[in-house]
Amino acid sequence: MLKEILSITGKPGLFKLVSQGKNMLIVESLIDGKRIPAYTKDKAVSLGDIAIFTESGEVKLAEVLEAMKVLEKGSICSIDSKADNNTLRNYMLQVLPDYDKDRVYASDIRKLINWYNALINSGIAVFLEEEKTAEAAV
Repeated sequence: MLKEILSITGKPGLFKLVSQGKNMLIVESLIDGKRIPAYTKDKAVSLGDIAIFTESGEVKLAEVLEAMKVLEKGSICSIDSKADNNTLRNYMLQVLPDYDKDRVYASDIRKLINWYNALINSGIAVFLEEEKTAEAAV
């Protein structure tokens, strides 16, 4: 599911991939449902391709979002993304205890909280579905 959700540089929020054209993507905002074109110059990144640095390697974003969902019992995040840096880092320690404190910045944690809230508010709460079905097929 996260493969279809995109973050586009310079545009606020997250977008769902609707269609593909020759030199562009048609995306729909998760915030207001408006459809817009995203051109190749816009740098669109799939959430399924993002990972968080840890002391022992990397953890897929889907696993981190799933850990947040378990911690928050499926509701939106209990702390505000605009909280101070210490609060954000303490929250991240609860979600992912071995995250790399030198390579994961407070701004990254803010973005993670905003993305999680946007996904929950839009009704997307299944983050690990693809991996589970892939493991079952093996």
